[in-house]
Amino acid sequence: MKIKICGLFDPANIAAVVSEQPDLVGFIFYPKSKRYVGTNFDPKGIANLPKSTQKVGVFVNEDRDQITSIQTQFAFDYIQLHGEETPEDCAFFKAKGIRIIKAFGVDDEFDFSQLSDYLPYCDYFLFDTATPNYGGSGQSFPWKILNDYPFDTPLILSGGLGVVEVKTFLNSPIPKVEILDCNSKLENENHHKNLDLVAEVLALTRKINSGIQPDAAGYYGEFGGAFVPEMLYPNVKELQDQYLFHLHDPEFQREFQDLLKSYVGRPTPLFFSKNLSAHFGGKIYLKREDLNHTGAHKINNAIGQVLLAKRLQKKRIIAETGAGQHGVATATACALLGMECTIYMGEIDIQRQQPNVERMRLMGAKIVPATSGSRTLKDATNEAIRAWINHPVDTYYVIGSAVGPHPYPDMVARFQSVISEEIQVQLKQETGQAAPDYLIACLGGGSNAIGAFYHFIGNPKTQLIAVEAGGLGVDSGKTAATIALGKKGIIHGSKTFLIQTDDGQIVEPHSISAGLDYPGIGPVHAHLSATGLAKVVSVTDEEAVAAALQLARLDGILPALESAHALAYLPKMQLQPDEIVVVNLSGRGDKDLATLIPFLAHEK
Repeated sequence: MKIKICGLFDPANIAAVVSEQPDLVGFIFYPKSKRYVGTNFDPKGIANLPKSTQKVGVFVNEDRDQITSIQTQFAFDYIQLHGEETPEDCAFFKAKGIRIIKAFGVDDEFDFSQLSDYLPYCDYFLFDTATPNYGGSGQSFPWKILNDYPFDTPLILSGGLGVVEVKTFLNSPIPKVEILDCNSKLENENHHKNLDLVAEVLALTRKINSGIQPDAAGYYGEFGGAFVPEMLYPNVKELQDQYLFHLHDPEFQREFQDLLKSYVGRPTPLFFSKNLSAHFGGKIYLKREDLNHTGAHKINNAIGQVLLAKRLQKKRIIAETGAGQHGVATATACALLGMECTIYMGEIDIQRQQPNVERMRLMGAKIVPATSGSRTLKDATNEAIRAWINHPVDTYYVIGSAVGPHPYPDMVARFQSVISEEIQVQLKQETGQAAPDYLIACLGGGSNAIGAFYHFIGNPKTQLIAVEAGGLGVDSGKTAATIALGKKGIIHGSKTFLIQTDDGQIVEPHSISAGLDYPGIGPVHAHLSATGLAKVVSVTDEEAVAAALQLARLDGILPALESAHALAYLPKMQLQPDEIVVVNLSGRGDKDLATLIPFLAHEK
């Protein structure tokens, strides 16, 4: 889906809108329009705009020679004929090699057969609300009539498209509509475009275009899906059928947002680290998810899923956990909302994350150790799935990362997207720009990373960097660097990359951080990596520990070892003084004291 921003006329506003990189921009050469370009406009200012944004000249019943002259001066990619122009007019311009958008005012009685004579000459048909002033009214027409459009020429939809309308359309797209034409509903009172609204509309379409939202079968490109045992099919199908209905329900959102604010403590701060910035260059900001209630980003998703479980009338919650933060968050949400809670955790992780184990017990949760395999996160997930199979009717499985069968990766992404939503607002307030140059997050299964990336995916201004756990080194045999080593396969209900042998046996992962000790990756991250929408790197255990100690000593912040992996990529960057970096500090490091303290002895 593409976005056209139409009705631009002020040079400074044009430059600002084009900097947001819409697909097309429109300039109106109709003197009666409130957005008329005027006669004193320098055509070079438009002709020299970046080629990545296509330029459209909009005319209403204008003389052919005048249109040709203006087209030559401004070098438009398309001319849009928005009046009563005939098929003969279109044929005239087509013969000159000019691409044509022919607009029609539409109402309930519109007859598509009148388009037949235009078909040989037009590259697009644009459908706008039928008004005596040829558009710009801010009024919508009934889009559903476009479902009856019988031709192959692609469509542009116009007429009263603002943020709400674009979001509504994207949730229920209409075949053959390829471009949404936004004008009056993205304006300030002086008819200049509101840059925040423009950016919001573009962000909505970039999520669709990048594949960040799965298709009906739960696939992000070739990754995802729902591969589940027969016993669990009804549970997963129930979620697939109902999750979006509940998540879009205003009452659900009201309760969820209220708990994020009053219970979780959102919004979390965006902290400018003068000390890290001085040390590494650039302008480095930390998104302080460690300041959430329970000490990590995991609570955002846990609150959302337990609320959903109650709506589905489930009585019992189960969950897996590695570092313990998701377990603590789920136990906390269950205590708050009155749900029975059982947490599955690898035996090794129970030993190295003992403080979190006791916190879960204090919240009333039952802890079940996973004693098979590597006795870490993968095995805890296996045990949780087995328990779900044994109790399929009354039990809801809260998955903590962006993994598992559809719709779990999408649910987790939506609940965690509050992180990137806040970053946009906070960064704009701090710096005047809503998108950083670099956004860095650690990557295990992928919940904190997708939350931090969500509103920036596909934004050409921001390089997304996901940092995997390299362990003792990617080639050491003791690593959890899934993208670096992984092959396509099925794990825990979805197709993704995972570390496996040639005959498909899972290789036991290793990381000093329990939350990254997983042999797979969420399917959305597999898609982002495969398509180049995110850059995936790795750092070693040693580098992560050094980064944790450095932040503690430079800024007095003890990060989780998971978050330290993201910080550990900073020394590998060559930052310019004006480049803005946001690091998602996904959790606090209290839980890792037992792991970190021995490293202090090595410093003596």
